[in-house]
Amino acid sequence: MPSPLIWRAIWAVAIAVIVAVLAFVAVPYFASNRIVRDRIAWEMSAWSGFRVTIDGTPEIEIWPQFRAILTGVTLSNWSDDKAPPVMQADRVEIDLSAMSALRGDVVFSGVRLVKPVFRVEPAAHGLFLPPMPSGGRVARAIDAARELVKAKPDKPDTGKLASEGFGTVEFQDGKVIAAIDGTDTDMLTNLSGQLDWSALNAAGSLTASGVWRGETVAVEAASPGPMLLFAGAAAPVTLSLKAAPANFSFDGTGNLSGQSFFDGQAKFTAPSLRRALQWLEAGIAPGAARGPVSITSKVSGDTGRIKFDKTEIDLDKTPGMGALDLSFVDPMPMISGTLAFDTVDLAAFLSAFTSPTASSGTDLDVIDMSFADRFNLDLRLSAAHATAGRIQLADVAATAQVKNGLAVFDISDATAFGGNIQTSLRIDRRPEGTQVEMKLLASDVNGADFTAAAGMTRLTPTGTGTVSLILKGPGKSWNSILQNADGSVSATFGPGNLTGLNLPAFLKRNEEGGFFALDDVSNGTLPIDGAELKATISKGVARIDRAEAKSAQTKIWLSGIVPYAGRGLALSGGVNQPKPAATPAPQPAPAQPATGTQPIPGAQPAPTQNGQPVSVTPTPAGQTTTSATPPPPAPTPPVNNGNQATFFVGGTWTTPFVSPIIRRNAGE
Repeated sequence: MPSPLIWRAIWAVAIAVIVAVLAFVAVPYFASNRIVRDRIAWEMSAWSGFRVTIDGTPEIEIWPQFRAILTGVTLSNWSDDKAPPVMQADRVEIDLSAMSALRGDVVFSGVRLVKPVFRVEPAAHGLFLPPMPSGGRVARAIDAARELVKAKPDKPDTGKLASEGFGTVEFQDGKVIAAIDGTDTDMLTNLSGQLDWSALNAAGSLTASGVWRGETVAVEAASPGPMLLFAGAAAPVTLSLKAAPANFSFDGTGNLSGQSFFDGQAKFTAPSLRRALQWLEAGIAPGAARGPVSITSKVSGDTGRIKFDKTEIDLDKTPGMGALDLSFVDPMPMISGTLAFDTVDLAAFLSAFTSPTASSGTDLDVIDMSFADRFNLDLRLSAAHATAGRIQLADVAATAQVKNGLAVFDISDATAFGGNIQTSLRIDRRPEGTQVEMKLLASDVNGADFTAAAGMTRLTPTGTGTVSLILKGPGKSWNSILQNADGSVSATFGPGNLTGLNLPAFLKRNEEGGFFALDDVSNGTLPIDGAELKATISKGVARIDRAEAKSAQTKIWLSGIVPYAGRGLALSGGVNQPKPAATPAPQPAPAQPATGTQPIPGAQPAPTQNGQPVSVTPTPAGQTTTSATPPPPAPTPPVNNGNQATFFVGGTWTTPFVSPIIRRNAGE
């Protein structure tokens, strides 16, 4: 027979089982009649600070987790009955404490939101944030934390922070919406994630993913002191955003007060700069921007200003460094700073601002100035080496400025072609249309290298020279600007060669008559002492005022017009070469007496003057007078103006042809 001790144990187990069974049976009763009906909506409102309404009939599940299932849950602002809901969810699952439920209390250990819709509004600094509640436990805890921060801003007493338990909030298949131009617009879709915050004075973390602008974005954020962040105190925080077009990370300190101050290390990477710019809608035309980009920098600032110090940039495997400053104080954001590169592609940089799309019917890009509506810019660039299309530059100092619809891109100093280059591009958007001004000054440059980079292959001087170009015109595309531009061009070159011209072959073909292609006589060079060009440009037509190449024996000149539209040529020219020096005509011999005539004995010799015979005329009183007898005039040597061959140059820039006009000898 069992001992009394065994019997007491059996009775204890039986009583425990009975109590458990009774509790299991009683929990749904208490939950459905006391908790759900009277307490859950109130408890959610007490935590959030919003008015909570539940449309559907609550359900209670006991196994495997004691929880309440709510449908048609809405959170609204207490102060505005007509305002749209702050949050709506088709279904809300709340994990509850069973023992607390038996006592009539509600203790949440977790909340799961199914298909929630969160509403955000634009804040004063431009970011979209959810509406703030007017009360609630979380709001009151933040207010108390603010008082602690005010008392000791540098080191608030964290031991006095609210310690109430919070739990876990999960959300799945949700979205974020905002009213834009009076219409609800999806900001973020397919939103799923989890907020882990065990207690208000404990560490917290957030993981979430959703679709933003057509790309899936994963977000992770964590802080050991979220309550301090909300209260306006500095606290450590980490943040990362990952998406296919771009990734971003931050590790430092910050706060979530009105100014949202932050200070730490940030990194931005993108496998394609073009795709990242398009996805971020940065207001910078992607143009020719290609390749990966990586930016690492120390970042500090607030919603009014962000500073990037010790910035390291790797743009398409081109490293650089510098400092940037972003200001949001004025209505138009301002970007300023300095960047230094070892090598930079200036054409790609410029195209990011001016050539987003191709103009139909033209072979050049439309000038887009929409970026001038989004930000102002004051950027200094320097590079040990740079490229601008086919042009190679060194020791480059450049600026890019954008303000009030005016964009100016200057290269104030650069070495190229053995000399110095200065250039400027000014794009001025006016009510009557866009005006563009271009300037170029190339000093002491190698003519062969300069003309080759400019794409010129015919009649190019190789000496050292200076080139100046000024163009200004209206238009929406580069093509239309060049077709309507006004300006001037001038160039002077010293001793060297004139390439692309076989002068003997040219003169021979010109003498034979009939037109011929300039390419047929381009296999030669001509030594020259110098060359000069001056031309004025009006409405896209260049009128050559002076174009000469000279040597001791030859002068080649051109004049006429060269229109940009149609790329045609209408030039006349000539080649002057001297004749061999003429032989002087022989002087006539002195006059001799006639054959057979003998001098008269006793007669005086015939008088002479300066070696020439003179006549004697008797005069009264035995006086005589003399006068010289002029010799026959000698032939006058012809003026030696040389041979001249004149011609006409027509055709196009790429296929010029030559047609003789006349060939004559000067003086004939």
